[in-house]
Amino acid sequence: MSLLSIKNLSVNFGHTEAVRNASLDINKGEMVALVGESGSGKSVTALSILQLVSNAKQQGSIKFDGMELLDAKQKRLQNFRGNHVGMVFQEPMTSLNPLHTIGKQIAESINIHQRMSKKAVKLRIRELLEQVELDELKNRLKAYPHELSGGQRQRVMIAMAIANNPDLLIADEPTTAVDVIVAAKILKLLKKIQKELGMSILLITHDLTIVEKLSDSIYVMKDGEIVENGITSQIFKNPQHKYTQHLLSSKPKGRAVAATKSPPVVIRAEKMSVSFPIKGGFFGGQIGAVDAVKNISISVSEGKTIGIAGGSGSGKTTLGMGLLRLVKTTGQIGFMGTRIDEFSPARLREMRKKMQVVFQDPYASLNPRMTIRQIIEEGLRAHNMKADMAEILAEVGLSSDMADRYPHEFSGGQRQRIGIARALALKPKFILLDEPTSALDLSVQSQIIDLLKDLQKKHKISYIFISHDLRVMRAIAHDIAVMKNGEIIEFAETEKIFNNPQHEYTRKLIKAAFLKEVA
Repeated sequence: MSLLSIKNLSVNFGHTEAVRNASLDINKGEMVALVGESGSGKSVTALSILQLVSNAKQQGSIKFDGMELLDAKQKRLQNFRGNHVGMVFQEPMTSLNPLHTIGKQIAESINIHQRMSKKAVKLRIRELLEQVELDELKNRLKAYPHELSGGQRQRVMIAMAIANNPDLLIADEPTTAVDVIVAAKILKLLKKIQKELGMSILLITHDLTIVEKLSDSIYVMKDGEIVENGITSQIFKNPQHKYTQHLLSSKPKGRAVAATKSPPVVIRAEKMSVSFPIKGGFFGGQIGAVDAVKNISISVSEGKTIGIAGGSGSGKTTLGMGLLRLVKTTGQIGFMGTRIDEFSPARLREMRKKMQVVFQDPYASLNPRMTIRQIIEEGLRAHNMKADMAEILAEVGLSSDMADRYPHEFSGGQRQRIGIARALALKPKFILLDEPTSALDLSVQSQIIDLLKDLQKKHKISYIFISHDLRVMRAIAHDIAVMKNGEIIEFAETEKIFNNPQHEYTRKLIKAAFLKEVA
């Protein structure tokens, strides 16, 4: 008998059918992957198992170890959640209570289900932290979530989820909010815990590299329906459904666009550094500084892409912001043959239209109160420019009738296209692309990379492409600079970086990107 058996589950929010006749089985000790793009119904299916879906009509059957959950009473469900099924959510920063210490939050998970003395709870917390490889936090139980790194927060979430030795762990996109090195460690940890505790895992993800390396079987979801399922190796070798075939072929591919010989340099930095003050003491004065970027020299030529790779906190984004003069810098910065590091804000304003930025989060970088037309026209007005809106939108694959809609009416991929259109409207020579694909599904990532390459070929735009994911970077960058602790530790042509990495950290990034040490 299956540990979890879902039969013909349908979930409706009013007139919207989020899940339609979905059936799924998980056996004891098995890792099952539920894959699909954003909005396919994966998370709603997972939340239905725990009966955490509110204001929805549910039909069908969800049985856990023979117990029906759809009509279970609240008291029984409260005992079931955490005791038998634990859940690790996608974004640990929003899942952990910012007002409570991590010790208190892990203790709460234990106290709800077990009667233990304070001393026993404290010992159990230390045991859990050791289990999730957070030995350094054993003496920091009074730390708050904001004082931890993204990887540490996710491990705390895992500790809370396994506190009562559940039979099933639901991991909902557990690596989306962390960089590739941390992601690889999290996945390796999940595999280790599964083996130690003998528990089952339902892994929800859109990343097929993870699925291929870790899962025993796979369920593919599209528009609320399970369109294909089977043993992972068989699905990858011989996918039957067109949508599965589409997902498997959607990884960003190809290489950088052909660049002209000896193109002119568009933007250059010589011995550029960026530091941020540390303030403290009784009067709040400066007591130190964080050197975010240290003495970096880099240049980008016309029509070329330089990839900036590295883990979180390595200084990638600060380097980009420094080049755009959006943070205070030391050293020389040149743009189109002119030194701009000593320009006043007024003189820089005229240059701004030639240097643009596309941000990481398409949800947060667009004003929700403005239409797409207003968002794009805002930059044009600031520089006394005019442009054909239909032409701008067409360049990024959007139709002109979308101009008067609001950001919430678009998908993540469409929002990112709008962000690119906003930058493109000013006819820039240089665009800083700050993790432009990290918030997107693999298939949408591929579309955005292809769009950026087409625009580069057409307009000879120079890019700096910031990412922690070398798989994506390989498809667009001519050269790659690897950053660690504010310094460029390796710089070479893209294929040389992949075929013959010189620095140990670069090798670590490549292994993490392709999950070579996880399986």
